[in-house]
Amino acid sequence: QVQLVESGGGLVQPGESLRVSCTASGIFRLYSMGWHRQVPGKERELVARMETGGATRYADPVKGRFTITADFAKDTVDLQMNRLKPEDTAVYYCHAQEAVDGLGGLDYWGKGTLVTVFS
Repeated sequence: QVQLVESGGGLVQPGESLRVSCTASGIFRLYSMGWHRQVPGKERELVARMETGGATRYADPVKGRFTITADFAKDTVDLQMNRLKPEDTAVYYCHAQEAVDGLGGLDYWGKGTLVTVFS
């Protein structure tokens, strides 16, 4: 059974930092891990992802402020979020993609952790 367990969400003020973490279990071979976020009424959007080969991708609004790190030996992924803004408020979902024939295959999601940035 595949599980993605997130931790670290919370309530912060603008300019502060927060770290969210995720541990995956039950996935035979990972292709990538990352984070998406969603606010009510909007589609879920990519925040950052990292592939097992090391390639990373960030959404433009978080470049220079957020840093993704992953340990694929432990199937964990962290997102360090600095200089948070109110528009970063969202539910953050851990995402893992299973490798199939060397490429990305099935997608798995965590239940989400709420990050609230308020003045």
